[in-house]
Amino acid sequence: MHITCAFDSGNIEIVNADSNPIELAIRQDNNSDFYQWFHFRLEGEPGKQYPLRITNAGKAAYPEGWENYRVCASYDRQNWFRIGAEYDGKVLDFTVELDQPAIYLAYFAPFSWERHLDMIAWAQGSDLVTQETLGQTLDGRDMTLLTIGDASSAKHRVWMIARQHPGETMAEWFVEGFLDALLDDANPAARTLLQDTVFHVVPNMNPDGSVRGHLRTNAVGANLNREWLEPSMERSPEVYLVREKMLELGGDIFLDIHGDEALPFNFVAGCEGIPGYDERHATLEDTFKRAFVAVNPDFQTERGYEKNKPGEANMTVGTNWCGHQFRTLALTLEMPFKDNDNLPDPIEGWSPARCQQLARDILFPIRETLKKL
Repeated sequence: MHITCAFDSGNIEIVNADSNPIELAIRQDNNSDFYQWFHFRLEGEPGKQYPLRITNAGKAAYPEGWENYRVCASYDRQNWFRIGAEYDGKVLDFTVELDQPAIYLAYFAPFSWERHLDMIAWAQGSDLVTQETLGQTLDGRDMTLLTIGDASSAKHRVWMIARQHPGETMAEWFVEGFLDALLDDANPAARTLLQDTVFHVVPNMNPDGSVRGHLRTNAVGANLNREWLEPSMERSPEVYLVREKMLELGGDIFLDIHGDEALPFNFVAGCEGIPGYDERHATLEDTFKRAFVAVNPDFQTERGYEKNKPGEANMTVGTNWCGHQFRTLALTLEMPFKDNDNLPDPIEGWSPARCQQLARDILFPIRETLKKL
């Protein structure tokens, strides 16, 4: 038996390989107490069962995320399925029965840095796309902005950023589906939108954390979604560079794509607690949510985060900063790590394919919201 995480976004530590079950631990983000993302390969004998235990699950960033959780698994790194797990409040136990010599196990289906680069390269092949490098991260990786549409003639600007928290890989699966829909010449919703709207998309806000196998922070342990009020090139260049471009260009809709460890639903969180939140904000949010519910049953509005009271928003959060700065619609879209309990899938749970479909369908609520501007 052999276990390794020596690859892009890998994260696991072997506590005791000779015990039964095999004892493992998730490594903390650098300079941070956050941890929950894991990704490793187990190599063994086909037909044999391997009981595994994550010994520090109970002290992870979001221990409620382990309740009713099923591990993501893949033999080919393309098709991911779920393995049942048990959580007792302290440890997470699950058993792998190998059908092939090696299997990959992860918190959610990984979206690799190579796939990110492939997606950027594919997108730039469209005449509709302009690629811009805003600057570099602390580990020297490029912060890439894709602009889709004619910025010189557009009446509206829509911003989409994803994966501020690197372990929330569903966010970049979502972006891949969004770009696929927006660049589809046969998609009438995309063609209609691009007649008067330009889209600014940052597919990965946290390249360093993604490659390092972090859950929530960048190379130096900064939680980027708490850096929007006063970002710096020394601590949070990812936010600083994107924020500067937003201030330069402005925008009408701001969408921040995330994943939630605990809640098994798709939902959005608004900016109702910011100073100056008004009826216009509320109308745009309501329009967006109603349209999304109408077009995709995976989206719902009954379950989500508790709303902030007026004036009590955390202004270091990206959605709150954007909603206040630009006085317009700003939303955080959350997807589950587990499954959508309203439409459960016993094989895959919430999956990359469903992330992509949700993204394709977001064109409709964007279009309906822009009509209100």
